[in-house]
Amino acid sequence: MRLHRLRITAFGPFSGTEEIDFDALSDAGLFLVQGRTGAGKTSILDAVCFALYGQVPGARNAAKGLRSDHAAPGTGPSVVLETTIRGRRLRITRSPAWERPKLRGTGTTAEHAKVILEELEDGTWVGLTTRLDEAGDLVSRLLGMTAVQFCQVALLPQGEFAGFLRAGADERRRVLERLFATEVFTQVEKWLADRRAASGREAAELGAAASSIAGRIAETTGAPSPLGERPAVPAPRRPEPAPEPAADIEALPAWAAELAAGHADVRAVTAELRQEVKTQLEAARRALEDARALTDRQRGHADALARRDALRAHAEEKSRMASRLYAAERAGRAVPLVHAVQARHAEARRARRWADEKRAEAGALLPPNASEDVLVKAERARRDEIAKLERARGEVARLRQVEDERAALARELAELEPREARLAATLAELPGIVAARRTELEAANIAAAGRPGAEAAVQEAGRRLDAAHRRDQLEHRLAEAEAGYRSAVDAAQAAKERVLDLRQVRLDGMASVLAGELRDGEPCRVCGSTEHPDPGAPSGDIPDEAEIERAQAEADEAQEARERAGTALEGLRSERDHALETAGEADAETIAGELEEAELALQAVNARAAEAERLEGALLRDEQELENVREEHEAVSRDLAANRARDPDLAVEQARLSAELDEARGEDATIEARIARLGREAGVLAATIEALRESDRAAAELAAARENARAAAEAEGFRTPEEVLDAALRDEEQGALRDKIRRLDNEEAAVRDRLEDPALVKAAAEPAPDLPALEAALAAAEAAHTGAASAADRARLRRDRLADLRAELGEAVGAWRPAAERHEVAERLAGLTSGKHAANRHAMSLSAYVLAARLEQVVAAANERLSRMSGGRYALIHTTEKAAGDRTRGAGGLGLRIADAWTGMERDPVTLSGGESFITSLSLALGLADVVTAEAGGTEIGTLFVDEGFGTLDEETLDEVMDVLDGLRDGGRAVGVVSHVAELRARIPAQLRVTKDRAGSTAMVTV
Repeated sequence: MRLHRLRITAFGPFSGTEEIDFDALSDAGLFLVQGRTGAGKTSILDAVCFALYGQVPGARNAAKGLRSDHAAPGTGPSVVLETTIRGRRLRITRSPAWERPKLRGTGTTAEHAKVILEELEDGTWVGLTTRLDEAGDLVSRLLGMTAVQFCQVALLPQGEFAGFLRAGADERRRVLERLFATEVFTQVEKWLADRRAASGREAAELGAAASSIAGRIAETTGAPSPLGERPAVPAPRRPEPAPEPAADIEALPAWAAELAAGHADVRAVTAELRQEVKTQLEAARRALEDARALTDRQRGHADALARRDALRAHAEEKSRMASRLYAAERAGRAVPLVHAVQARHAEARRARRWADEKRAEAGALLPPNASEDVLVKAERARRDEIAKLERARGEVARLRQVEDERAALARELAELEPREARLAATLAELPGIVAARRTELEAANIAAAGRPGAEAAVQEAGRRLDAAHRRDQLEHRLAEAEAGYRSAVDAAQAAKERVLDLRQVRLDGMASVLAGELRDGEPCRVCGSTEHPDPGAPSGDIPDEAEIERAQAEADEAQEARERAGTALEGLRSERDHALETAGEADAETIAGELEEAELALQAVNARAAEAERLEGALLRDEQELENVREEHEAVSRDLAANRARDPDLAVEQARLSAELDEARGEDATIEARIARLGREAGVLAATIEALRESDRAAAELAAARENARAAAEAEGFRTPEEVLDAALRDEEQGALRDKIRRLDNEEAAVRDRLEDPALVKAAAEPAPDLPALEAALAAAEAAHTGAASAADRARLRRDRLADLRAELGEAVGAWRPAAERHEVAERLAGLTSGKHAANRHAMSLSAYVLAARLEQVVAAANERLSRMSGGRYALIHTTEKAAGDRTRGAGGLGLRIADAWTGMERDPVTLSGGESFITSLSLALGLADVVTAEAGGTEIGTLFVDEGFGTLDEETLDEVMDVLDGLRDGGRAVGVVSHVAELRARIPAQLRVTKDRAGSTAMVTV
């Protein structure tokens, strides 16, 4: 992968649009990304990662929003990256989610994240996708690595690897798990652990099932359990049930077979005893049943004799009941006609009374004895007059409506006339008021138009005044920093020259030093000879290694002080230059006077602007009032004209209707009253007519009913209708008499049949049996049979139950055996992969073993560069031993040690100095990048970045590190060094400079 061009808009600290030409930087091979702290150097790397994966590295990905706080409100954030991956030229345009101002109204609305992925084909950009998931999947497949792996390989966050170098095994494991795909091995560990637990539960459950069946066999037979006593209350629940010993479960079937053989003999003996007792019971039961049957027959014959004597006393009563029934049957045929006479008589009396009442009511309208024809004609005359008056109801309603309408017009006229006069007066005054208000507003607007310029003048004067104060302060600090820097340079140079002088003196006197170590008979360490004919003599004081090391340490401290002073001086100069650009050469007092004048001018303009706003509102209200008054006056004038034209027409109609209705109502108060009176009179006459007709009809029906009742009574043998009613009986009474006669007849027949039964006659001649003695014999036989049957049933049930349980036990043990074997295999494999089995000598889990192998590859790749950067002194060693205090089981194999070739000792990485830690962690980062790249499929990273940490190196080590980084350019790779160290600016001419100010950061490429 090689980067070509990056365009950033409103992203991170960059408020505007910044374009970075990576092709120009890549031509140099090695380039520097430099800028002050917080300027946005790392944000450029964030933009590259965001364009590729839609996220930024580490904790910054969780920060709220990626849009620049310095950007204009409507400017949307975006990143455009042109890159080549596996020979394909791609352009990726991404924008994160952000809140933009609403186009209408106030507030904001959410803009979702977007992406456009394009590919250059034949000089034309062709769109591939606009979906976030498809774009991320395509980039990940082409690069062959996740976002975490890419950030570790292409961005080389060296500071994180300093922590990785000193971390414990658990922390290293978490870092490596993010970079290497070890999920499958972790899943294997989990699957085997789950399998061990599942097979253990299965074996324990199956063993418990077999043990439970054995307990039921012991309970059934009364024998002791072969597995010992079980607690009545279950023990507290455990994660996995404890299985029974395998030998005990294997012996259960033989134990059950032995119990079954003993219970088969008991079953045979109890079956024979039960058959003997059953025969005796059946004989006793038959004897008792025969005796009870004889007693019942003797009792039946005696009861029949007693009932026959009682029935003979009811013969006379039976005859009377039969005669009463015959008379009731004859009367029942004439009773309906007699009852009809009674009903007709009551109906005739009611109709006659009703006719008298109605004739009395009609006496006020007609003569008392008026005939029916006269009554009919009077009713018809009143109905006809009502029909004529009904047609006049509409004219009454119309007259009332006309009267109401004229009253409303009078009220409206009294209101409209004064209102019209007031509106006309107001309409004459308002045009002059509106014109005067408009003239005042135009003058205020002209004065307020200068507010933007006045505000800009105040802001510019305030910014220049702040810059002037800061410029004056920085001038003093800059003079002090320059003096301090010169002193630091002189001290560093003197310390460095002293180290060189000491080394030269020691080299010059090395012959005398070696001569002082010679011993007669011992070989020389230079030439190997045992003879020393002319050893060198010391020419003066020769410094030893300890003195040189102390001088070197002093030189290192002086160099670090020089670099710190240089960095501080450069920062002050940059701040001073920026302040000078803003404030110019004018002094602070002059600029303060300009600011005061600008503020006074702004206050005056603001006052006129406030007055213009007030006048504009007043003018708007006056214009609106004028328009409203004009519209209201027109409406009132229209309503007044319509009112005056309508009232005369209504007056004429009112007079006509009043005359017509006076004539129609006559002497009555109103038309409604006349209609109601005539309706009541017609109703009285109609009711009288109906009552007279009903009375005549009821009298005729009564006479006919009396004749029919007399004829029917004589036909049935009764002298008068009253005798018919006396002889009549209700149906319920007749039914009761018939039931009594039928019961007496049935009972007489039944008594005769029982007295003629041969069995009863024979039983009456025999002696009575002794029932208590026979019942006692049967009870004794039943008790004996119950005991024998119970014993036989218990033996049979015990045998059958034992056979069923033996079958269940055999199946349970058969199911337990393969489960126990599977659990044994699963337990061994799970223990091996988790590092908890004795066969795992390193006590290392499978995933930790894989990560240890990856770490071993990383260490091998890192040592190639660490050897060069440390001058062959240091090498990383991968160890499988646990660190002190690390008690996590199965997490071994991730230890790191440092081998020091100068001392021949190994030590903990925490003992390294700052510079040593930097070169070691940088070697780890580069080694890890190589291994991750190979792990991801060998995707070539054409552009990579090394982030910070160079300030801890001395000049010689920095040279070695730069040689290693320069070697990374092999194969056409471009390496970007992210640092603010001043010395790197002279070493690396190709630079990407990032600068910051109040309005946001900017980026510029210099080659």
